[in-house]
Amino acid sequence: MNDPLDPCPRPQPPQRRLSGPGWRGLSLAGGVALALSACGGGGGGGWVPSPAPSPAPAPAPAPTSISGVAASGSAFSGASVTVVDKLGATVCSTTTDAQGNYHCDLPTTATAPLVVSAQRGTESLYSISASPAGGRVNVTPITTVVVSRLSPNGDPAQLAAGIGAGTTQVDEATVRERVAEVLAILKPLLDVLGDSVDPITGAFTADGTGHDRVLDSIDVTVRPDGTAANIEITLQSIPSAGAQQPIAVNFRSTDPTVAPLPSITLDQLARPGVGDAIAALLARMTACYAVPLTQRVGTATSDTGNAVGSAADVVAPACREMFAGGDPAQWLSNGNRVGRDAANNGAFTGIFRGGATGVTFDQGELGFYRPNGDVVVRYRTLSPQGAEGYDTVVARYEGDALKLIGNQYAYNANVTPSMARRAYLNASGIDWIGVGYNLFVSNRVSGGAPVFAKVEVTSPAGKVYTLLPAAGNSYLGVADANGALSAVTSTVLLNGKSIGASGGRDPRTLEPTLFVDPTVWTDDQIRQLNNQGVWRMEFFHADTAVPNVVQSYRTSSRPLTADEASHKSPFSDITPGMRARLVAATSANASGVYVFGAPSAGSPNVFAFSDGGQPAWAVPSTATGPTLFSVFGRGPLVNNVRASFNDDVSIASTARTATATCTIQSAGDTHCDTTTGTTQYALNAYVSTLQLYVRSQEQMEVFSLFALYKPAQ
Repeated sequence: MNDPLDPCPRPQPPQRRLSGPGWRGLSLAGGVALALSACGGGGGGGWVPSPAPSPAPAPAPAPTSISGVAASGSAFSGASVTVVDKLGATVCSTTTDAQGNYHCDLPTTATAPLVVSAQRGTESLYSISASPAGGRVNVTPITTVVVSRLSPNGDPAQLAAGIGAGTTQVDEATVRERVAEVLAILKPLLDVLGDSVDPITGAFTADGTGHDRVLDSIDVTVRPDGTAANIEITLQSIPSAGAQQPIAVNFRSTDPTVAPLPSITLDQLARPGVGDAIAALLARMTACYAVPLTQRVGTATSDTGNAVGSAADVVAPACREMFAGGDPAQWLSNGNRVGRDAANNGAFTGIFRGGATGVTFDQGELGFYRPNGDVVVRYRTLSPQGAEGYDTVVARYEGDALKLIGNQYAYNANVTPSMARRAYLNASGIDWIGVGYNLFVSNRVSGGAPVFAKVEVTSPAGKVYTLLPAAGNSYLGVADANGALSAVTSTVLLNGKSIGASGGRDPRTLEPTLFVDPTVWTDDQIRQLNNQGVWRMEFFHADTAVPNVVQSYRTSSRPLTADEASHKSPFSDITPGMRARLVAATSANASGVYVFGAPSAGSPNVFAFSDGGQPAWAVPSTATGPTLFSVFGRGPLVNNVRASFNDDVSIASTARTATATCTIQSAGDTHCDTTTGTTQYALNAYVSTLQLYVRSQEQMEVFSLFALYKPAQ
């Protein structure tokens, strides 16, 4: 500091102008020049100071704290929040509260920009702050789109790494520009709801009002494919009719301009507060399953066993009040009523099982609205042992509360997007990934004969697929272009991509019978499909005197493109030990399949997917464990024909071993043997493919398939 008594003070470096609270710009240039004129003198031999060295720029102040709300309409409660700074350092790790709020006190070393992620299960949201002051940073689907458009390859999860490596530059102006672009896309909705909140820095509460109602009114998906991300914003409006296609906008993260949502009116939107109503419904469901079994069900004799009964036997008030009218008998979904028989068939069978006591229902989100205003709710179940699963349920408003009602459909069917990875254990370099739709219809039988002659399924684009029954299968198969079941598959594959080490082969030429639709869908065409596409199913009965039944289905998501599926890769993989065990048991067989020997009462023919009691498969850390294990194969040769079959076994998501037993599906099913008094696989029946299945949080079906057979090459 200069001495105030010194008539010739030393010049001080100019003070930098810094943004943020408590800083004001100050220019000293004029004052310093005057001082030098007065004291530096041109004559008289006065002392002339040497020039001062150029000052180093003053460092920007470190952000001191960061806070905000993580929400997707419903509060993103219990999510793990991570903040990564410009240098790639994790400067905060915390958890959101029940309302989705979070707060972080940052170290003095934290340097903007800051990338914020909120992870809950397999779902992630992202946000960004380039302000050196830190402050409020909300984390929502809208901010995730902003981060996607800032990331060079469109993957929000990669932005922090790009900034840390210095390959991606983000500043406040860039963030403001990207926010403005996204708000322009949403402008018709924002205008209708009167929302002007900045999606990143604006204050709001996850209570269904204000900005949170905007989040309730849209469904956002961001799907990276390695080059960019494919983004869809769908309006969560109530359809005027079952076949009405969604209001949506699709674009690439790299598109310089994006068309906005079309004009909408307030009456197209559902009532506010659906997120809170969903959370309250799931809380009631959790309260029901917390009641001991003998208090839940009138026919139960033990809290640890299982009971059989119907909706009338559900006696706990906490359970009855979950349902519309306080009556579980009003529930009907895919032909199932509330109840449980000795074979564990029925709806809400967990209410009747002691092992389900303590299951929680959480992570609720709006899936979509049905034309009658019913709400399709996405949710997670979590057992006390840590097993989890994802599903949907249909609920109906009674006053301000949502109550369980079901889809009121007579038949068990659904249309879901699917992706599958097929690995060949007895061949190398030809593995591939396929994407498409699973057109599932349960193969109902009466007196051993199929109930359905066929089911015609009409896609959103008007294409018709025909499903046919097969004696040994629990589902209907999709007929090929010739009207036959060349392979009993319920999946319409739109595209396939080889992931073989040497490039492999085109999956369509490798497995032509699995591609029942001869149309080749490009990734660009799949990208244009809407998440909420509407499908129609017409059921034709074997008894022609029974009238046809029509049911319609709205999907929650479109299939991934082949590149998106490869980038996401949520597939389970077989362990090295299990692979070696299966190869040793099958490779000597010319076809590579696993063939059963003679039936035995003492040691029945089953298929054990276990490496001597050790895990048979591993699950990626970012994926949910499989909840179904299936074996596919063919029965023994009868009348010169080997009939196809599938056998399924439900498993906990935490399981890593499973055992499949033979199940007779209908009359004419020859793959099981009962001559020993024990139902088991018949002599010379064989297993050709193993499958692990799980439904993801976004209602995508994920199949991990392990083929034992040796395909023609």
